[in-house]
Amino acid sequence: MSEHEMQHRGGIFHRLAALGEPVTEILSPLALLALRLPTALVFWFSARTKVEGWNIFEITASQPFLFEYEYGLPFPAVTAHVTAVAEHVLAALVIVGLFTRLGALGLLLMTAVIQTFIYTSFEVWWNIHMWWAVTMFAVVALGPGRFSVDYLVFRRVP
Repeated sequence: MSEHEMQHRGGIFHRLAALGEPVTEILSPLALLALRLPTALVFWFSARTKVEGWNIFEITASQPFLFEYEYGLPFPAVTAHVTAVAEHVLAALVIVGLFTRLGALGLLLMTAVIQTFIYTSFEVWWNIHMWWAVTMFAVVALGPGRFSVDYLVFRRVP
């Protein structure tokens, strides 16, 4: 292959690679939003089943029973209250993108607790919890992106 052909070929590859930059610029904010929402919404909807109305401090009557006899956790009334509040607050932070990394870290830790103490099978890890952990880890590592309150307030990307 001649030198001219090698330069031409390198130029094509360079141009193709350069096309990735605008695609990344356009899609990255959407990708970061797509990482945040699914897992945060799972926790949000779970939290909504634990409380009466919109008072996140008023758990349903069945929650202490569930935490004691189904999950086998100590201090079931306290654990149920803390879980309900944490699921609401952490999920809301991740959804709106406010203190997003902190919220995602909290959901990542909750996922670890759920996997370690409540639903401990490998099948549950592989089919559900691993994906929650991976997405929340990515949010902790990459941040919330432009579609977030963090970006509006702090003007930092991601």
